[in-house]
Amino acid sequence: MTEDIQQAASEGGGRRSREGRGAAARRASRTGGGPGPSLPYITRKIREYEVLDEEGLTLIERNADRVLEEIGIEFRDDPEALQLWKEAGADVKGERVHFPKGLCRELLKTAPSDFTWHARNAERNAHIGGKATVFAPVYGPPFVRDLEGNRRYATIEDFRNFVKLAYMAPSMHSSGGTVCEPVDVPVNKRHLDMVYTHIKYSDKPFMGSVTAPERAEDTIAMAKLVFGEDFVEKNTVTLNLINANSPMVFDETMVGALKVYARHNQACVVSPFILSGAMSPVTVAGTLTQILAEVLAGASFTQLIRKGAPVLFGTFAASISMQSGAPTFGSPEPSLVSYGAAQLARRLGLPFRTGGSLCGSKVPDAQAAHESANTLNMTLLAGTNFVLHAAGWLEGGLVASYEKFMIDQDQLGMQQKFAEGIDLSETAQALDAIREVGPGSHYLGCAHTQANFQTAFYRSPLADNNSFEQWEIEGQKRIEERANALCRTWLESYEAPYLDPAIDDALKDYVAKRKESMPDAFT
Repeated sequence: MTEDIQQAASEGGGRRSREGRGAAARRASRTGGGPGPSLPYITRKIREYEVLDEEGLTLIERNADRVLEEIGIEFRDDPEALQLWKEAGADVKGERVHFPKGLCRELLKTAPSDFTWHARNAERNAHIGGKATVFAPVYGPPFVRDLEGNRRYATIEDFRNFVKLAYMAPSMHSSGGTVCEPVDVPVNKRHLDMVYTHIKYSDKPFMGSVTAPERAEDTIAMAKLVFGEDFVEKNTVTLNLINANSPMVFDETMVGALKVYARHNQACVVSPFILSGAMSPVTVAGTLTQILAEVLAGASFTQLIRKGAPVLFGTFAASISMQSGAPTFGSPEPSLVSYGAAQLARRLGLPFRTGGSLCGSKVPDAQAAHESANTLNMTLLAGTNFVLHAAGWLEGGLVASYEKFMIDQDQLGMQQKFAEGIDLSETAQALDAIREVGPGSHYLGCAHTQANFQTAFYRSPLADNNSFEQWEIEGQKRIEERANALCRTWLESYEAPYLDPAIDDALKDYVAKRKESMPDAFT
């Protein structure tokens, strides 16, 4: 089950004026708000926030072991998976697998605790695990909210635009995966265009297709054209989202994609997809128990396919409105779930994925800001290694928003700065400045301020901190309007990273031949 939540929603509309772009450009110039150089992945210098003590962790782990042994996990429509589990010592009854205590943990001893996620530009390589945090954009929305204010189905042009924006965003460390569903391309062929787009328009690490095993095979084949066959088999060049079909099911599609990627040494992000109250118990402890059981089963299965294949402990946790049944975001209970899951992942020795800039709002308004901030702050403090949906998410994941993407990537820059922790160097101690200024004066003109003011504080390209009069003169723009203008500026100034023409030709030839080999399918 992928994370493009399929639910009905009404069409939105309205157009925004293109006026005021000059003011936005001047603001960008003043604040360093252009795309700028890409920042490396985050190496956190702050402590993880933990919500469970040893007794609580042990309780959750014991309950998960009981779920695995007594209730079991289903691996549907995949005889090979069932046979592998039987040979590993599990009790297989039909499609339900019951796991002896300790079996999954024993298998996971061969999974790496960290690894390098290679980009075609080695300067963009990302580290997954340990104290590293990597941001990737929204994943899976079938709709976009465009720069004209329209809510509509996504196209391949939207997909290219979001990949370009992710490439240009300094604090985005990956171009992501299915940043939106390009519904103007046949279902059975769109993965080819999406993977090509990631390779062509960005040189950051990218994710592969998981919607069918053969599409995963296409991802591997295209990656080998870029990196070389031997390199791909020995290194990780894609991360791939494998959702458990919660509660307690892995379906044929997800298991099939997992097997392809694990066999080729590519990383699987095994993520239970949880809406608490619908797909897990309403309690935090019950949800954590189910998440751990599902991850143990799915993650350990990668080691049956190939020992040493990289795998992440993932979770996507939200709650639901008990009045309407709709997903809710930014609320306290899912944050507690993610904090607890991060602790469980560290105890297993696996890299961890959760969080992002999640919200249920239909537009990038105050609700979107509050809910996204609540989720994103938790994500960093939990010690998350891979952050999907870090920018662009609207409407419970149904919509990828250009304006929200720009606002979110600004917040990612703040998170990157915060994660650096407190500088205790001699310069940062600032005793010379304190001596120079003394009592009753100010620091604006002192030597220390003059030497450090340009890098002292994070400077937002979008926040308006001018006087009311200046804001009024510049058109009384709301932040989403400033984000709209900045987004247009970025896309107009985009320049593609270099790609060897021979590799580009090989990729285009592969895509063309694969498309010619099958008729269009739109389901």
